[in-house]
Amino acid sequence: MFDTMTVTKAVGALCATLLVYLLGAWLASSIYFGTGHGHSEQAYAIEVQGADDAEGGEEAEAVDFAEIMASASAADGETLWRNCRACHALESGAHGTGPALYDVVGRPVEFYDDFNYSGALSAVVDVWDHDSLNGFLENPRGYAPGTSMGYNGMRSVQDRANLIAYLETIGG
Repeated sequence: MFDTMTVTKAVGALCATLLVYLLGAWLASSIYFGTGHGHSEQAYAIEVQGADDAEGGEEAEAVDFAEIMASASAADGETLWRNCRACHALESGAHGTGPALYDVVGRPVEFYDDFNYSGALSAVVDVWDHDSLNGFLENPRGYAPGTSMGYNGMRSVQDRANLIAYLETIGG
């Protein structure tokens, strides 16, 4: 069963498989890395928005948040609420990981006596108005260093305005 011809065929098949693998690896690396070995020009450059701003170019115009709030949609804000409801509740006094957000717009920051606030927020702001909610929702840890809120923030200013408009409809 294991004569010389069978062993020769097995070794030949193994060598042919290895040769195909090496040629495939060589072809793939030449396609992926190119023939210049890192010395060729880049195919295309991706422009980074705001790169000129860091070098002292034109500054972006700051839009007044009150103008954005005027066009905010509470219906769109209701869909954004799903990010908040993991930790907050909309019923008065019903706390989750975070305090209840019932009637949050216009109320004092540390409103509930039965919730253990971190104290970082009261050092920054006294009342939750549109501007303070906007700043906090954009970057909670940057706005109030030391806050125990673990949310990374909402980058879109329109989304923040929509969420605040929705929160205004909840409560008195």
